[in-house]
Amino acid sequence: MTDLADIADVGRDARRGGYSRHGFDRVERELRAWFVEQAERRGLDVRPDRNGNIWAWWGRPGPDAVITGSHLDSVPGGGAFDGPLGVVSALQAFDLLRSKGFTPSKPLAIVVFVEEEGGRFGVACLGSRLMSGAITAEAACRLTDADGVTFGEAAHAAGFDPLRMGRDDRALASIGAFVELHVEQGRGLDVPVGLASSILAHGRWRYTFTGEGNHAGATLVEDRRDPMLPAAALVLAARRAA
Repeated sequence: MTDLADIADVGRDARRGGYSRHGFDRVERELRAWFVEQAERRGLDVRPDRNGNIWAWWGRPGPDAVITGSHLDSVPGGGAFDGPLGVVSALQAFDLLRSKGFTPSKPLAIVVFVEEEGGRFGVACLGSRLMSGAITAEAACRLTDADGVTFGEAAHAAGFDPLRMGRDDRALASIGAFVELHVEQGRGLDVPVGLASSILAHGRWRYTFTGEGNHAGATLVEDRRDPMLPAAALVLAARRAA
């Protein structure tokens, strides 16, 4: 049986204890190869899509499929379970269903999304953003890592054609339902497992607060135009709204 222990040493920082597995780097590519091997060993039909995501199908790919899976990359110094738990548990779920003689009435698939964390190129969920058209291939391929390597260059080195990347309507049309087992990231559940009924999407906004420069000592308080005050007010308002 596939277990998280199988990949426990891949990308682990021996000094800090965390994991550094970033999209299309050597470590993440090793994990992707491991997943492909595990899927093919089970007789699944492995099909990487043009955006770098890997699909492993039980049955003929088609519409109204039930999809599960997660990702294999991490944030810098990340944990062992965020992402790999969803992938390994999906493989184990397929094993369990088969051991019970289950025959799916709908196509089933496990998907591994690339660069979900954004730890290398700075944009989270990059593989699924490309697939859904939330980011263009041109914008994605211009993203650079800390060493100046672009996402397009990294994808090409991993065997993908940046010119073919972008919204994938065929993949989107195949998804009837998606379920992911994920490690709890808060501390309020206090039960072995829970079912999320909704999820809060994160977002980033850029605001500009314009001030006015003046003498630091002689300018009266009522005459100062300090941009930090409205910035602080916005931070507090966001906290109250949350």
